[in-house]
Amino acid sequence: MRLWSWSRLLAMVRKEFIQMRRDRMTFGMMVGIPVIQLALFGFAINSDPHRLPTAVVSAEQTQITRSLVGALRATDYFDVRYTPATGEEAWRLLEQGDVQFVLAIPPDFTRRLLRGERPSLLLEADASDPAATSNALSVLEPLARGALRHDLTGPLAQLAATPPPFEWRVHRRYNPEGITQYNIVPGLMGVILTMTMIMMTALCVTRELERGTMENLLSMPLSPLEIMVGKILPYVLIGYVQVLVILAAAYWVFGVPMVGSLWLLMACVLVFIVANLTLGITFSSVARNQTQAMQMSFFFLLPSILLSGFMFPFRGMPVWAQWIGEALPLTHFLRLVRGILLKGYGPADVWPQLWPLLLFIAVVMGVGLKRFRRTLD
Repeated sequence: MRLWSWSRLLAMVRKEFIQMRRDRMTFGMMVGIPVIQLALFGFAINSDPHRLPTAVVSAEQTQITRSLVGALRATDYFDVRYTPATGEEAWRLLEQGDVQFVLAIPPDFTRRLLRGERPSLLLEADASDPAATSNALSVLEPLARGALRHDLTGPLAQLAATPPPFEWRVHRRYNPEGITQYNIVPGLMGVILTMTMIMMTALCVTRELERGTMENLLSMPLSPLEIMVGKILPYVLIGYVQVLVILAAAYWVFGVPMVGSLWLLMACVLVFIVANLTLGITFSSVARNQTQAMQMSFFFLLPSILLSGFMFPFRGMPVWAQWIGEALPLTHFLRLVRGILLKGYGPADVWPQLWPLLLFIAVVMGVGLKRFRRTLD
């Protein structure tokens, strides 16, 4: 036989194309994953978020304060959406994550400014995600120099000269030193749980089919729901072991503060683990083999990491990407774990992020049970 033959090579290539066409799932992943990566990195990812929600608590309404708020809006970094009457109400918005900044204007601000006393303005920032606030805070100093130049004219023109007529007092809450580990390490808990829980359970049914042990499973007097729950329960224990290891490292190695209740965190972890396990076993009932199950897991993991707010600021993404992110369990778990550890969330605070996870479990488990019943048939 000759060492090289173009006809044999073409036959081999043709066979590979035929196999690729038959395995539609793999072919779809090969085409779909690059397209998704291109769309996410090209259109959704933005490390310089603008129009961050801001609350302004103003004790006086004067031309000076209105010009100041207008200049804040004009930077395009601050979007003044709330004007609460009290500081407590504004801080509640900041704690819940509804706003990124709270600007407090004191009652004698205009009077002191016109006297040339250089009054202070307090800007409180949610620094639990330092990347989301750093660029916005960098524009404050030039804003102080130019915000009131149209108001300080005539006899007041001397106030517009250097130094600026007022000064900023920035208070970074929940992470005053802007330590990146405080944001990344708690988020890493959610990423690890998503990766391992989905992949492990995605292989469980396809492994039974490939090893030929599905008949033993079918011979057992168990309903599809009992089989499904029985398969995911052991992984709940494994998930808790992972969480305890990460929490120990976060506290003793990285110095992450733990302000809230660990028992409440453990309860939220349980919901998140179940959400991932039900999704994994649904993948397992849809896939024909373990390779397809792994591909589906990776297909879900990619947008989970990029659109959840783990790597890039959530508010920097366009609206369509934020809607996709809201449908992902990891997005809500990141808010829960950072809220409990850094902000001290209580039971009432976690509910806005907990009910989407429970809804996700109900929907995915319904789909999984339907597919699982067909697999057993």
